[in-house]
Amino acid sequence: MSPWVGMILISFLTALMMLLIYRFTSNQEGIRKVKNKIKAHLLELRLFKDSLALSLKAQGNILLSNLRYIRYSGKPLLVMIIPLILILIQLNLWYGYQSLKPGEETIIKVKLKEEQNPLDLDLTIQPSQALAVETPPLRIEEENEINWRLRAREKGIHHLSFKINGQSFTKKVAVAQKPLTKISPLKVRPNFFSALSNPGEPPLSGDLPVESIEVKYPAKNMNLFGWHIHWLIVYFALSIIFGFAFKGIFKVEI
Repeated sequence: MSPWVGMILISFLTALMMLLIYRFTSNQEGIRKVKNKIKAHLLELRLFKDSLALSLKAQGNILLSNLRYIRYSGKPLLVMIIPLILILIQLNLWYGYQSLKPGEETIIKVKLKEEQNPLDLDLTIQPSQALAVETPPLRIEEENEINWRLRAREKGIHHLSFKINGQSFTKKVAVAQKPLTKISPLKVRPNFFSALSNPGEPPLSGDLPVESIEVKYPAKNMNLFGWHIHWLIVYFALSIIFGFAFKGIFKVEI
């Protein structure tokens, strides 16, 4: 599937979700009335533009009506923010990063727990035919992490193996994948919020002295006739366009 096909589809479904939430959680009659009042006060500004007192009164009424409109809109926005955040987390895995190319170099970072000293820890990484480790471990005590430079060799989804204190664990590395591929840059320990925001891979074992493993992938943008646009801009733009296009069909007052 083309990234654009997937983005258009998920933006359309998001717009439908937001319209339904907005319709059933907002005060539709109140929004309709306050919008009519704003239009009336704007017309009042044009009709009585030569009267300073009436113009100032109309501007004050417009401000009060806008505040009332924001109050009516607040509840549906609070309801839809939770599913929207979950959608954005998933979309970032598909649209936020592009896989490595064969021959391309990257950095892999192992972040340790606070009580661990990277200078004392015996952590090793296992090279493979598909992934070459090109440097010895760079131990950064100030950042509490250990880094390696990695070179991709072969196409595929590879598992990079680590060993520490007799325990083994792995991290996925994507090389030469299709444009629309789920790529997880970060693998984290089993913490609810960390795992929720990084759902691309199963979490690390809780008894490991490791906080996270990160592969530095290149950022990916949407290509629109030669323009490279961040996927988040495209997603919100399409969702808003679909939302306004279908609000009449669903009889939603926005």
